[in-house]
Amino acid sequence: MRAMVLPAPGQPLRLEERPIPEPGPEQLLLRVHACAVCRTDVHVTDGELTRPKLPLVLGHEIIGRVVKAGEHARIFAPGTRVGVPWLGWSDGTCHYCLSGRENLCDNARFTGYQIDGGYADYAVADHRFCFPIPEGYPDLQAAPLLCAGLIGYRCLRMAGNAERLGLYGFGAAAHVIIQVARYQGRRVFGFTRPGDVAAQDFALRLGAEWAGDSDVPPPVQLDAAILFAPVGSLVPAALASVVKGGTVVCGGIHMSDIPAFPYSLLWGERTVRSVANLTRQDGLDFLALAPRVPVHTEVQAFPLEAANEALAALREGRVRGAAVLDMGISAPALGR
Repeated sequence: MRAMVLPAPGQPLRLEERPIPEPGPEQLLLRVHACAVCRTDVHVTDGELTRPKLPLVLGHEIIGRVVKAGEHARIFAPGTRVGVPWLGWSDGTCHYCLSGRENLCDNARFTGYQIDGGYADYAVADHRFCFPIPEGYPDLQAAPLLCAGLIGYRCLRMAGNAERLGLYGFGAAAHVIIQVARYQGRRVFGFTRPGDVAAQDFALRLGAEWAGDSDVPPPVQLDAAILFAPVGSLVPAALASVVKGGTVVCGGIHMSDIPAFPYSLLWGERTVRSVANLTRQDGLDFLALAPRVPVHTEVQAFPLEAANEALAALREGRVRGAAVLDMGISAPALGR
């Protein structure tokens, strides 16, 4: 099988031929149809996340069909289409797992980080951490739901019942979650890199009431803000834009350092919190909700061999919506 492999941080992925893996007792062997490209993949490639297994097959937004199931994984019949997310395994016995917070498990393993992922023709995944994919989503459009959608949805939940919601960084996650937020009746304000008029127009097209540069205050105070951009200096900017009692949610797994800021920005019972990973319940809830909205994903497709180009496009802010690797057997993506 073909696989795009990261030999070491800071090096480009290289195309390799590998044997098709054999699933373990709890695992599924999947023929990968599509795998979205996430900013977390950029952080791993660039060495900003420091504990990957090496060499590594990246990719944790996998859409594939079951080829073979291990002896304890036969709940999924061959041919079933499933999605594989970032959280690939947790121990199920620790305090976090037993309290419904498996996303915080100290022994967790992650797809495309400690477990080889979906930048390949085939992948294996623990069946307990795979999700059936709703009908009506072609493979390319379904792939971004597995992280941009799931992590974005967890961020939205952590923002509470905010009526006026700011989204900082208008990439894959924001373009999904604005649709959910608008479905819920929230007012959304989009923030982009300064001068990125195309991204601002994209936000407005998807239902933002206002869109502007991230260094400009919004026209009204916000009840909550979600930071998808991994830029620490946006934390004090967002705090300055939320009302007393408001919440700033940091949705990235990695962020540049947050600069010092005056206590007055935090005072008034404002809250800054992070979102770490996802739980399986997040996945079940979001994938049930997405068709009701309905969530549409806008994708830019790349062949598997162009994974380095896709990572560069994401790193440089040249992707509108989500970048997705197409293994060449997917149904055509639907237009918006």
